[in-house]
Amino acid sequence: MYQGLSALAPSSTALFSFPLFLFILLLAAAPVSAWRPWPQNHQMNITDYVFGDSKKYEGSSEFVKLRYHMGPVLTSNITVHTIWYGKWDRNQKKIIREFINSISATNSPHPSVAGWWRTVQLYTDQTGANISKSVKLGEEKNDRFYSHGKSLTRLSIQSVIKSAITAKTRPLPINPRSGLYLLLTADDVYVQDFCTSVCGFHYFTFPSLVGYTLPYAWVGNSAKFCPGQCAYPFAVPAYIPNHKPFKSPNGDVGVDGMISVIGHEMAEIATNPLANAWYAGQDPSFPVEIADLCEGIYGTGGGGSYTGQLLDARDGATYNMNGIRRRFLVQWVWSHVLNYCTGPNALDH
Repeated sequence: MYQGLSALAPSSTALFSFPLFLFILLLAAAPVSAWRPWPQNHQMNITDYVFGDSKKYEGSSEFVKLRYHMGPVLTSNITVHTIWYGKWDRNQKKIIREFINSISATNSPHPSVAGWWRTVQLYTDQTGANISKSVKLGEEKNDRFYSHGKSLTRLSIQSVIKSAITAKTRPLPINPRSGLYLLLTADDVYVQDFCTSVCGFHYFTFPSLVGYTLPYAWVGNSAKFCPGQCAYPFAVPAYIPNHKPFKSPNGDVGVDGMISVIGHEMAEIATNPLANAWYAGQDPSFPVEIADLCEGIYGTGGGGSYTGQLLDARDGATYNMNGIRRRFLVQWVWSHVLNYCTGPNALDH
């Protein structure tokens, strides 16, 4: 059955009007990589004021001007090449692989991960070609010995990718047109700005460093460093009192938290791989992309301190999408057709 975070639902009697254009300005001020599943402490009530007690809002606004800037999007079949940096156990890899495989699994039960990706597919390039519905796992590279250390900067992340594509044995394929390079760091690896302002980010590699322009994303396992910031709602920040975390659908708080961040970054790579395609705002260095606009929204009525209407499994786990054999909780994305955030578990579908 559907459930909501009733304990966190905003009370209509306690709300006051917050100018919507100021809220959009706050969104636009966030850099492309500064995404987290829960707002920063000082921002956590702003979206409550905007959403009110509406159950059909999900970020819809005449002030959101998501525009196409004529750059390429991923219209060819997408192949996800994965780099496992650090020590990962077999089950953790299975959870993440199955999420990626579920994006194209059209026979999964409704509401499905494939249904979530259909909103991403609506976006087109300048020829009118849609983003590919085909997303498949490609080659994988393991870096169990932390070849670049346990503390990475943004530039050293690109060096990790270079090492993976230039390795003497089984290098990753070089696929600039339809490849998506996913660097996943284990729970004992710290990345620049991790936990303080980011849970994951995407960009493209620099030819001067890597030799090619390749769209990539980094996502970290926050289980040891900051689960309350990056694995919400399966862990809860200290500044939210008296709130019990949800039970994760696959029994791994860190990895289940990563799933939504991976989905967020993949949706944005597909629609804005080189930072010159689909985004809102005037500065391509600080774009607001299709997943940024739906931060913290997982179901109908979501926004601010309310996740929206979710599903409750028999074992008590919380989720909003079905994969091939597993369930996942994945943040919604912005539909430029509907002009609001949506997902396959929307109550009006």
